[in-house]
Amino acid sequence: MDLSRLFRNCLVAVVLAGVPACAEHKPPPAPGTLEYTENARAAYQKALEAYLNHDWEGATALFEEVKRDYAQSHYARLAELRLADIDFEQEKLPEAIAAYKGFIQAHRHDPGMAYASYRMCKALFLQVGDSLLLPPQEERDQGAALDAWKELRRFKREYPETKWDADVKYMLESVTGRLARHELYVARFYLARDNFGATVARVQYMLGTYENSGLEPEGMVLLGETYLKMKKRDEAKATFERILAMYPASPFTVPARSFLNQMQAPAR
Repeated sequence: MDLSRLFRNCLVAVVLAGVPACAEHKPPPAPGTLEYTENARAAYQKALEAYLNHDWEGATALFEEVKRDYAQSHYARLAELRLADIDFEQEKLPEAIAAYKGFIQAHRHDPGMAYASYRMCKALFLQVGDSLLLPPQEERDQGAALDAWKELRRFKREYPETKWDADVKYMLESVTGRLARHELYVARFYLARDNFGATVARVQYMLGTYENSGLEPEGMVLLGETYLKMKKRDEAKATFERILAMYPASPFTVPARSFLNQMQAPAR
């Protein structure tokens, strides 16, 4: 046999031995198959372990992989929620709000909708915050509180009963009281400047908009007092009497009754 041909055949055999046969090349599993789902579950579980260990950087990378590699599985949507949770846990509230909102808009019928909505409400509520370095809450811009109030009310309409009811109730009462307090602050600002029409408008807006704020008796006393300054005695009397009838346990029945007594006292 020709030695050169023998050498060439041996070389070809060695090269071919190093190349995997086509039958051995395994393509990634197709979406919807059991193997695809199992691989997605395993990848999500690995990312979740990093999340539970507060390895935010590692968890973020792994959840991003789940989203990319298993986009057709429900684990990709779970990964999307966990990525929002990572921002939330790191107190990156604007980023968390944007992520939860994006999930809500993209997955209208996903089982995670209620959770995403609740967490967005929670992040909005935490943004309202208080600080000793800031002016009193009623003097500040109420944009964040108003956003939280709107989303919390929407959540209650869409999800009347959830495991988060107690927390949602607390947050809603808190922001409602804050917004109502701000309206009373502005109303008193106008009253101090004898702008009685604006005072009445702000109090009436507070009473009609921020129901169950707990500040209704206080607002009504202010409204009745303003009516007196406007010489509208009938409106003032009706307002004070309504306080006594509707809120008999409120400490604001004391000034209401005092105003009524003054109105009934004979002129000197």
